[in-house]
Amino acid sequence: MPKYKDKNIDQYAGMFKALSNPNRLKIFLRLISCCAPGTFWSVPEESTSGSEGCVCVGDLGQDLDIVSSTLSHHIKELRHAGLIRMKRNGQKIKYSVDPEAVAVLKDFLS
Repeated sequence: MPKYKDKNIDQYAGMFKALSNPNRLKIFLRLISCCAPGTFWSVPEESTSGSEGCVCVGDLGQDLDIVSSTLSHHIKELRHAGLIRMKRNGQKIKYSVDPEAVAVLKDFLS
């Protein structure tokens, strides 16, 4: 295990803990598949088709059979783990996959 520094172990564990929930993993995968890491997209539930090529946050929870408050909780957990970022613009909130987190995970898995 010399490749991994002890200080990074907690970071890795937090990321994998967040992604260990099937709904959070699905949300993360949907977000990363619709937007390049670092690309922000808008919420609330307004269609963003044609805007940065991404879906709205309500669409992230589609087919997951979870209520919006649970979706918000999952997004909060992904943010807390450093996997996604949030940017507020008035009443709109924009989310993106953190490109640094993707690099950290890629480094860990390679």
